[in-house]
Amino acid sequence: MSDHDFVFALDLSDPAQLDSMLVEVARAVFVHIGYPAEAAGELTAALRSAVIETTMADRPCVVRFEAGAGELRMLVSCDGGGEWGASRPLP
Repeated sequence: MSDHDFVFALDLSDPAQLDSMLVEVARAVFVHIGYPAEAAGELTAALRSAVIETTMADRPCVVRFEAGAGELRMLVSCDGGGEWGASRPLP
């Protein structure tokens, strides 16, 4: 198991109300993993867009980060909304 293997998930009761917190937490996760600032900013923007696009009004949403086997997987799943996933090699 590498130093970067982990699972971290957030259950967001109202994603629209928690936008600034999600951006801050996501950026901290990406920087902690070791992505440079520019890449962390791009990943944060992509994740934020995914939450906005998949969220239904006043419905909970789960944001999940999974790191393992040399890859970071990001997943967004919202009740009554869509799902989104993306992956990127670990730095």
